Amino acid sequence: MLKTALKPKWILALLGALLLASGFVLLSQWQFSRSQDAPPPPVSTTESSVPLTDHFEPETVMFESVADQVVTAKGRFLKDKEVLVRGRVQDGTQGFWVVSAFAVDGAPDKNTIPVVRGWQPESTTPPAAPAGELEVTGRLLPTEAPIDQKPDGDPALRSLSVAELINIWDVPSYSGFIVASQVTGPDGADAGATSVGLDEVTVGPQPQEQPLNWLNIFYGIEWVVFAGFAVFLWWRLVVDDYRRQQEDIEDALAEAQAATNPPTHEDQQ
Repeated sequence: MLKTALKPKWILALLGALLLASGFVLLSQWQFSRSQDAPPPPVSTTESSVPLTDHFEPETVMFESVADQVVTAKGRFLKDKEVLVRGRVQDGTQGFWVVSAFAVDGAPDKNTIPVVRGWQPESTTPPAAPAGELEVTGRLLPTEAPIDQKPDGDPALRSLSVAELINIWDVPSYSGFIVASQVTGPDGADAGATSVGLDEVTVGPQPQEQPLNWLNIFYGIEWVVFAGFAVFLWWRLVVDDYRRQQEDIEDALAEAQAATNPPTHEDQQ
């Protein structure tokens, strides 16, 4: 069968199959490389506070490499720009986040950012946000997806969606929010959740793991199978050609034998 495989047409076919298989292998490597999402920033980075205005720009998408960072922001809470977000669990109890609009000093176009000031168990009117110049320290998180509000007229929101808050507050905003762990006044006085009767909301850093995208792994395996099939198809065509040659040789030998040994009169009887 080696002689059959060394025919020029099958050598060219092999080169084509190998070229095709190489392309499939490259595609599989690309899929495998995309199967691992970028790991979150290390805790040593996210837990060291940085100024919000240096870390994240308004009107930009918050990628995973930007989210989860502890940031600081100086500014003031806007009056009458406050909402409750329902369905927030604190120590096993359902309650509400108290979220206020915070005007950030130095932010482009006077952008604000929603700040989770604290948690309360009931949907009663929350304590007013502290007035004056403040510094907020907390974890920066991406906006949540909007959820349709219940038709019962309950003013509490069901998600912390920045797009929804922009419509409610009518102010420009960063595409994320801060869960405040500390709020201080210009003299260093505590103006955080506990100082006004709210429970502090604690959000820890993301787990330090590198998630796998199994769909990309499946596609990568598919490309490897295609690469193997390209070589297998070439081999199968060579085998079929070899078998046809063997059949032709056997038929030719049978015809030659019949010509050299014609049947006798006795054989015909």
